[in-house]
Amino acid sequence: MNALAHPNTMNTALRVRGLSKQFEGAPTPVWSNVSFDVPRGQRVAIVGGNGAGKSTLLRCCMRLVEPDSGSVEFAGQSVTGLGLRPLAKARAQVGFVFQKHNLVSRLSVLTNVLHGAMAYSRTPRLWFHSIATREHRDYAMHCLEQVHLGHLSGRCAGELSGGQSQRVAIARVLMQKPKMIFADEPVASLDPQAGEDVMQVFSELVRSQNLTLVFVTHHLDHALHYADRVLGLRDSKLHLDAVSQQLSVQQLRGMYE
Repeated sequence: MNALAHPNTMNTALRVRGLSKQFEGAPTPVWSNVSFDVPRGQRVAIVGGNGAGKSTLLRCCMRLVEPDSGSVEFAGQSVTGLGLRPLAKARAQVGFVFQKHNLVSRLSVLTNVLHGAMAYSRTPRLWFHSIATREHRDYAMHCLEQVHLGHLSGRCAGELSGGQSQRVAIARVLMQKPKMIFADEPVASLDPQAGEDVMQVFSELVRSQNLTLVFVTHHLDHALHYADRVLGLRDSKLHLDAVSQQLSVQQLRGMYE
């Protein structure tokens, strides 16, 4: 067995066992009995056709959508059955990046990044960069520099391009100081070059900050180039779990037939 596809349990960031989900009124489950482990520092892509349940799986892992059965452990802690407060504390350790960047367009880039710290601090001084502490402002600038946008800190978020907006959203996640990042089709709304830039930023961050990345994508070349491992959903089950270097685009296309 390959160590990447089957990690040592002592080094596991995310453990999923027997996860199943069926929406009310649907004749069949989205998927059932899904199990996999993700080791710390790994980049994992989730692929599959429309309706395969890729985004649902990502959300079920942190109970943004409640699974019907199964268990999930994050950083050695079970998140299954946690109450609202401890669940919120667990989620604060995971950064979420979605297709929609959800920036406040009238506020500065720096202020938008500062908002990421609200995951662990409720001080109103995080609402605007002009009243934030120097420590928070400096760290927000550091996060912007990590995504190569420090020079745009004072610009209004509404003036950014799509690729720049997504990188600011990533910087906001870094402000959260996460252990893991979940990204749901993070480049779906971007042009090809901007998409490559964003995926390259993700890849650099995983290596430089020892983050774990799980991302949903329809870009098969991204799954092969920017992931260490690929999970594929098909026919209501986890159909594929393999190291990306052992796969080809042609093999991944089989997940869509």
